[in-house]
Amino acid sequence: MTPRERFLQAILFGRPDKVPLQPGHPRESTLTAWHQQGLPEDADYYKYLLEILGIQQELAGPKVDLGVSFRMIPEFEEKVLEHKDGHYIVQDWMGAVTEISDEYDYTYIRSAKDFVTRRWHKFPVENRADWEGMKARYDPQSPERYPGDFAQRCEALHNRDYEVGVCFNGPFWQLREWLGFENLCVMMMDAPDFVGEMIDFWMEFVSQTMTPVLDAVVVDYVLIGEDMAFKAHSMISPDMVRRFLVPAYQQWGQQIKQSGCPIYAMDSDGYVGELLPIWVECGMNYSFPTEVAAGNDIVQYRRLYGKNMAYWGGIDKRAIAQGGTIMENEVMRVVPPLLEDGGFIPGCDHGVPPDISWPDFVQYSRLLAQLLGWLE
Repeated sequence: MTPRERFLQAILFGRPDKVPLQPGHPRESTLTAWHQQGLPEDADYYKYLLEILGIQQELAGPKVDLGVSFRMIPEFEEKVLEHKDGHYIVQDWMGAVTEISDEYDYTYIRSAKDFVTRRWHKFPVENRADWEGMKARYDPQSPERYPGDFAQRCEALHNRDYEVGVCFNGPFWQLREWLGFENLCVMMMDAPDFVGEMIDFWMEFVSQTMTPVLDAVVVDYVLIGEDMAFKAHSMISPDMVRRFLVPAYQQWGQQIKQSGCPIYAMDSDGYVGELLPIWVECGMNYSFPTEVAAGNDIVQYRRLYGKNMAYWGGIDKRAIAQGGTIMENEVMRVVPPLLEDGGFIPGCDHGVPPDISWPDFVQYSRLLAQLLGWLE
């Protein structure tokens, strides 16, 4: 099978020759630690991992990216407003004023290279005038949204052997970037019509921006980024999800299904147990990373939702960090029960943290490779 065929078969409850080996993605601090624990400085961690395991890497030519942007155009000027007492205060590209320790380069604000705590001082939409200005930055017809060779890229993707998808923010995530989390939650109670107006705008912007893509090529997945859960609970109630977010999920879901795309995916950290039944109702069929520490039990979710939902992740990062029998017990708790049905690519239940050592990561990956059909 090609990597694309294997991915689709694994997620869609088919019969892959092997399940994709995706043990997890390390952050920058994790790679720094691994370089002190046996990973060569100049090595790609995944290629080196395959060498250690004795798995021949599948040859792949250059991949074509659709190059479509759902970001604001133009972006705000990114600039340092203040640097003192060990902190940067920065206006980021989204227009927010953010504080970050100068232990890190301030560009960490624009790229999640590591587990970095930030503090927000101000968000770009505080009133109606701000909102009108923000809307002007999201013109779906802006020529910068699509690369100049967009048609050629789509043509080249028709015979691909790797998966290709479209990713954008969900309405909760996007309004959180405009308003801030607390402001958004307060406005859902105090100014629900204004919140609804912003969500309707985002729903139509996304639909219109997706349309040229879905008309030109059948993508393998559409992924919504919608971090909206804490430990033990969703950030807003299921009733509020249905009131504010479900209309967008349903409109996009109909558009995605009509295009022939087989996977409608949701990426949310935290406890998603209250949200999964709503996502299933909206036609979503793939969810990750399913964090165990937040209270998620991927085995229980399979019993509840059967083949209506596939998963990536679900292996407790804390158990992987302990290694040995504890790691093995966690992998065996999760992987065999779900692999029997399919619809599952196991992996670390979020970014791989630096307390997972390189030797333990190799040991864990070796066990996964054996279970997934890559090793005898």
